[in-house]
Amino acid sequence: MSIILSDIITALTSTNIPIETSVFSGKAPDEYIILTPLNDNYPNYADNKPIQEIQSARLSLFSKSNYIALKNSISKLLLDADFTITDRLYVEFESDTKYHHYVIDIEKIYQLEE
Repeated sequence: MSIILSDIITALTSTNIPIETSVFSGKAPDEYIILTPLNDNYPNYADNKPIQEIQSARLSLFSKSNYIALKNSISKLLLDADFTITDRLYVEFESDTKYHHYVIDIEKIYQLEE
């Protein structure tokens, strides 16, 4: 598991919402989160070696009820844990599953070991 995914899970522990990576296994509850790693890049170099890595991920929130308060509390927890929110987007109401699908794209900078 990438560092960012582990850090997201830690930051959102207090929500008690089930969190899985890529796909939810088993019967999905009324609210759950799917994490998808997006990319890693090295924006800063010194002596021809990267000194930082930016990791990004997409958090997909699925909820069968009003998701707005939940997305706001998740956003606050992520910001408090030093994540950068790069996008928030309502995807759709999935009529076949009855879930609202909302995504939050996030990044975090990690210092690399020397």
